[in-house]
Amino acid sequence: MTDPTDTSAAATPQRKWRQLLLRAITWLLALGCFYLVFGKIQSAGAREGLSGLAYLARFFGDANWPVWLALMIPYSCFFFIVDAHATWRVVRWFNVDDFKFRHMLPIRASAYILSLVNEQVGKGAITLYLWRRHAVPAWQALSSMALLGMMEVYQLLLFSAIGTALYFNLVVEASTQLPLSTILPAVFTLAALYFPLHLAFFSGAILPHAKFRDAQIFRAFRRASLKHYVLVVLMKAPNLLGAVAVYTLALNLFNVDVAFGQVLAFLPVIFFAAALPLPFHAGALLLWTVLFPDYPEIGAFSLVMHTFFVLFNALIGLVFLPRANRELFDDPTPVASSD
Repeated sequence: MTDPTDTSAAATPQRKWRQLLLRAITWLLALGCFYLVFGKIQSAGAREGLSGLAYLARFFGDANWPVWLALMIPYSCFFFIVDAHATWRVVRWFNVDDFKFRHMLPIRASAYILSLVNEQVGKGAITLYLWRRHAVPAWQALSSMALLGMMEVYQLLLFSAIGTALYFNLVVEASTQLPLSTILPAVFTLAALYFPLHLAFFSGAILPHAKFRDAQIFRAFRRASLKHYVLVVLMKAPNLLGAVAVYTLALNLFNVDVAFGQVLAFLPVIFFAAALPLPFHAGALLLWTVLFPDYPEIGAFSLVMHTFFVLFNALIGLVFLPRANRELFDDPTPVASSD
């Protein structure tokens, strides 16, 4: 007989319904984004006597695909090396001080396969590796990944702020559908005000008796100094600057005339939108068309760029997957610290 005081059985169906509802909402929002973008494409095509699909076909047909591939493949490889290096440094600082870069490469690469589902799942693979091979407690490893994620956000804010300051006139021109010239400076200001408070709190300078600061998930934050935060941003900066250059060149290969300054100011904001939990990064798809209203087809361009990037990264992961599996599952004994 079921214990009437046991609510776990009832909670499980309720949790499933909440998950289904949340999934339905995200898909409806994504479909709404696609509907709005395609509506803009249809309107642009109608002005030239074309259907929406014919307009897109012409857009992609006029692109210089061989040069685009010659641009994207090296950048994807470059991104992987820079990303792996930054992750390796953070792990050395806060988890395993003799960790070798050659051991990070297969784990970071194979995590890209899991990132096809969710980026956080990919970082979970790194956490699993550190636990099995170096006996790093899971919460301590996740703490390092959380610090890395925070600085990825601040890197986007920093470069977007620089781009906005240098090309504020372009931000004003793009503020036809959203008051970006007000929203962006407000976001930058809030982030700048929070960061010194973050440093002071985790160093114990303010609220020294706060108990939750001692949790394992905050271990990396407690150990990090300003130098560590700055170095993470600097180590990951080549990827963002490379993305700005690649997107600028790629857009021109698709006959979309945009300036480097526009991409510098807006691409980090678009990457924020891509982090929203919507299928196919639909939020970023819509934001492209908002920020570049003269080119509604740019939303389809962004979908092609993102799809190629994640699939090629996953291909890199497949190359390294056999070695990653060996290190994760064949022999759980710690890796030797010497080369």
